[in-house]
Amino acid sequence: MIILGIDPGYAILGYGVLKFDRGIFTVLDYGVIETKADRTFPERLEILHRGVSMLIERYKPDHIAFEELFFYHNAKTAIQVAAGRGVALLAAQQAGLPLYEYTPMQIKLSVTGDGHADKLQVQTMVKLLLKLKDIPKPDDAADALGAAICHASSVGPALEEFRIK
Repeated sequence: MIILGIDPGYAILGYGVLKFDRGIFTVLDYGVIETKADRTFPERLEILHRGVSMLIERYKPDHIAFEELFFYHNAKTAIQVAAGRGVALLAAQQAGLPLYEYTPMQIKLSVTGDGHADKLQVQTMVKLLLKLKDIPKPDDAADALGAAICHASSVGPALEEFRIK
């Protein structure tokens, strides 16, 4: 199974693509889709949509796993990030793929065994679990890989509980 993990964002959207076969992970790709502040809001959303669509076309994932948005203190930022999440969801929906979502706590628990782990603990475990030479950078890419790892551990009868409906 190929899993595309997404850490939604507006300025930076993290992604991680994993192949999961018989309990073994193979990293196919990870990184970020960035939008520049000098672009208009619609242009930035188009860049995100196009980027996610290209990842789907290139890697043909079986499932897409999103990290659920967490609470933002700044309403403007929350709206922008939600819009970025929306265009990523749209790209996945247009491809006809099953979409899943996990809370940051579920991802931390799956990756580290501690739902309250800090960023460095998560990044270190992502590196170890995926047998990477270095911690994935930037943080958004590591978070997206964490979402994909979490999804792989959820495969089975409980999987439908995490499906975005």
